[in-house]
Amino acid sequence: MEEEIILTIPIRPNMELAVSRLASSIAEAMRLDENKVDEIKLALIEACLNAFEHSKSKDRKVHIKFKMTDDHLKITIKDYGVGFNPSKVEEPKIEEKLKSTSKRGWGLKIMRSLMDTVEINSHRGGTVITMTKKR
Repeated sequence: MEEEIILTIPIRPNMELAVSRLASSIAEAMRLDENKVDEIKLALIEACLNAFEHSKSKDRKVHIKFKMTDDHLKITIKDYGVGFNPSKVEEPKIEEKLKSTSKRGWGLKIMRSLMDTVEINSHRGGTVITMTKKR
């Protein structure tokens, strides 16, 4: 069986926290274990924050779809911003970050480490990040 929840949020402070609460409720309803629920929440917060900060979306919105199936949860985060080239995003080097005043730049690595799959499709018309977590 497949069910969907579609949500559109404004780009505003702390909206990522509201989305994470919804994700938590969905994952718990799917009876995912507590560690997976936490991983989903953190990956989703990172994806939302990236969209908020980097998309430059003219409509100032982020569109999120949760698709629940018997064996996984699929989350799609979409913005209609300027896009970026994922292959040009350098992975942070821990040694340099420890010495730097800026500890930022870990979002994509965090998402990829927490979710089973992360796909990024980005172009001038926006970005779509699709993440899945298996049961």
